[in-house]
Amino acid sequence: MSDARILRISGSLALVAPLPEAALYELVRVGARGLVGEVIRVAGDVATVQVYEDTAGLEVGESVASTGRPLTIHLGPGLLGTVLDGVGRPLGRIAERVGDFIEPGVVAPTLDPARRWRFAPAVEAGARVAGGDVLGAVEERPGIVHRVLVPPGLSGTIAAIGAGEFTVTDAIGRLSDGTPLALGHEWPVREPRPAGRRLSPTEPFITGQRVFDFLYPVAEGGSVAVPGGFGTGKTVIEQSLAKYGAADVVVYIGCGERGNEMAEVLAEFPRLTDARTGRSIMDRTVLIVNTSNMPVAAREASVYVGISIAEYYRDMGYRVAVMADSLSRWAEALREIGARLQEMPGEEGYPTYLGNRLGKFYERAGRVEALGNPPRTGAVTMISAISPPGGDFSEPVTQASLRVAGALWALDPALAHQRQFPAVDWQTSYSLHADALDPWFARTAGRDWPEIRRATLELLQRERELSEIASLVGPEALQDRDRLLLDAARAVRETVLGQSAYDPNDAYSSIEKTYRLAALAHALYAAGVAALERGTPIEQVDLGPARRALAAARRASPETFAESAATATAAVAAIGGGGAR
Repeated sequence: MSDARILRISGSLALVAPLPEAALYELVRVGARGLVGEVIRVAGDVATVQVYEDTAGLEVGESVASTGRPLTIHLGPGLLGTVLDGVGRPLGRIAERVGDFIEPGVVAPTLDPARRWRFAPAVEAGARVAGGDVLGAVEERPGIVHRVLVPPGLSGTIAAIGAGEFTVTDAIGRLSDGTPLALGHEWPVREPRPAGRRLSPTEPFITGQRVFDFLYPVAEGGSVAVPGGFGTGKTVIEQSLAKYGAADVVVYIGCGERGNEMAEVLAEFPRLTDARTGRSIMDRTVLIVNTSNMPVAAREASVYVGISIAEYYRDMGYRVAVMADSLSRWAEALREIGARLQEMPGEEGYPTYLGNRLGKFYERAGRVEALGNPPRTGAVTMISAISPPGGDFSEPVTQASLRVAGALWALDPALAHQRQFPAVDWQTSYSLHADALDPWFARTAGRDWPEIRRATLELLQRERELSEIASLVGPEALQDRDRLLLDAARAVRETVLGQSAYDPNDAYSSIEKTYRLAALAHALYAAGVAALERGTPIEQVDLGPARRALAAARRASPETFAESAATATAAVAAIGGGGAR
């Protein structure tokens, strides 16, 4: 029995002594109920422990037992389709045991220890292996191969390895020094998994959302900050990307969000059909849930649990999308913990190391060559929602994210109130990946993709300037070409930037559809300008029929889109009495 006792309790923090050999971030079991805790400060033999569960009822003098290891996650087959809490416990199996409310101190392994998996080895006895090498594979979900890896840092010669059915804890083989090999392994969540080599961004992460793919693309392995006030659609955007983004695996981290929102995710995801496989989208999804009514301390750990799972599938050679909703709630957990530790506060009470922590988190995104053989390329793309108080983008979490994120998708409440969704502010948003990805889009969609993109951004910028003038003097006082531009920009906003997440034909837009609609919107404006230059009065340059034809094409099904686009092309050609070009 441990001699360590609780000296003082303050919320989720407990002062414990004596723990003379405690290591930073070591896991401990606190009190008679064995609550999960983590050492976050050591001063001699006195340790400050952050408890990941509700501390109500915990008493001074209760014993504390050290586990001798940091917070880890068991990585192996069986992760896909699971719903985990902030410290990696499966909520489904916990509910079966203790009901819908998690009892303090309940323990459940991340992976089902009873389930057996059919393993097919890819190496033989006598082979030399090192960290990251593929030992073999199991079929985790129909069509999804789970590659069993040698844990990083382990190497040696295989003395024996077998085929058959194994649990995640069974030995599938052993090294010559006696080290057992299993289907899974433990990994400390705060430690980034090593990779062979980081690769430059050359291919985009296709989101299926026109405003992102066309105007503000993100590279595969890149990172995006998505700040927005209440009601701007952050959660809907992240859920749409989880459904339609070009990722093999999705890790969705509900970090401090409202319980009803996560309940909607849990209810909706199993009903969604993956367009590529025809099966449930949960077959390729891991959900990490730490809602706002759960212990705040576990919220800080939840993002590390999620990113560790993402890196694990990246190392198998998969493209992984991480949706973190939201990092503001994670930062608030840091602020609360820092306050209880009596640390020197920084701006708005956040700890002074906020920027450093955020930077280290974002750096775990990337496209890499995985360790080991055979060669594999994988990527972790990170989309992080941020909830700035009052929609103020100058607050610390947003500003710290902008220093390290590769793209900004800023959401504007005014656009949301105008029912413009996604409510992306095209004046504030940007992408540092756009120029590097232009060659890919030019090869895949159309050679003039970069030119149309730049022309569209200029059109929207000019519209913002003219709208301010028109609000003062009225649109009739503008020059004919400026009045035409305002009308054409409306078509761009309605057709290219606007997209309904609830319309089955419009919720996802392929690259081909996005390019065709953007090109038609660009041609609409060009046709109107050409009509004015031919001397056609502005009253006769009616963009309405072409706008309506474009709107119909936007909502057309994949089977009828080509026909609708052809109709829109004819309507554009007829602007101002012009003929076909």
